[in-house]
Amino acid sequence: MIDFNALFKVTYGLYIVCSGDKNYGNGFISNTFFQVTAEPAKFASCCSKNNHTAEIIIKYGVFTVSVLEQNASAEIIGRFGYKSGKDFNKMEGMNFQYGISGAPIIINESIAYLECKVLEKIDMGSHWLFIGELMEAKILSDTQEALTYSYYRANRKGVAPKNAPTYIDKSKLEEKKAMTNKENYKCSACGYIYEESQEQIPFADLPDDWKCPLCGADKEDFIQL
Repeated sequence: MIDFNALFKVTYGLYIVCSGDKNYGNGFISNTFFQVTAEPAKFASCCSKNNHTAEIIIKYGVFTVSVLEQNASAEIIGRFGYKSGKDFNKMEGMNFQYGISGAPIIINESIAYLECKVLEKIDMGSHWLFIGELMEAKILSDTQEALTYSYYRANRKGVAPKNAPTYIDKSKLEEKKAMTNKENYKCSACGYIYEESQEQIPFADLPDDWKCPLCGADKEDFIQL
C-alpha cells in the first residue's frame, strides 16, 4: 500500500530554471534541483518533456537556477509555474541578467543563482533529467530564507502543476477533513483551492479585485466545487 501523503514529507526547494540566450529565453518553476557530486560540483534538474524550457535546454546545453526567497510573490510563481512560454514572453518585465554561458538568470525575488553546463540528458519517461556541471554561483541575499515546497504547501496552500515530477492526483490522497456546510472554490489557472472552512472570509465576500494568492489569477477565474 502506498500512502501518497508520505511523499509530501520529502523536502524540496523551489527554483526558477531558465535557458536560452540574448535573443530568446524561457524558464519554469522547479522543485527538483539538487546536487549530485562535490568535485566537480554537479547538479541534477528534472524537467517535463512538455515544458517549453526542456527543448531550449536541449538546444543550448546550459541552464540557470534562481533560488526563490520564502516570500516570493504569487505573480512570479504564476508566471513561471502555471503559464507556458509558448503563449507569451515570460522574461518581459523581469529583472534578469545573462550568465557566462549567455543564458538568462532571473534576479527578481531570488536569494542566489547557479549556472550549469549540461553534461548528460537522461530519459525518465515523462521527464528529462539534466545533469549539469556548475559553472558559476552567486549569493544575492544573506538575509532571506529560501522558499521550500513544504512551506509553499503549508503556508501558501500551493499545489504542484501537472508537469511537475511531484504532482499527485488529489483523488489518490486520503480525505481527512470532515464535511461542513462551507464551500470550496478552485482556481482554474493553477488549481489552488480556497476553502471557506479554513478562511475567515466567505469567498463571495472577497473584494472583486482579489487575486489568487498562488498564481495571481482574478477572482472570476475561480469555480465552485
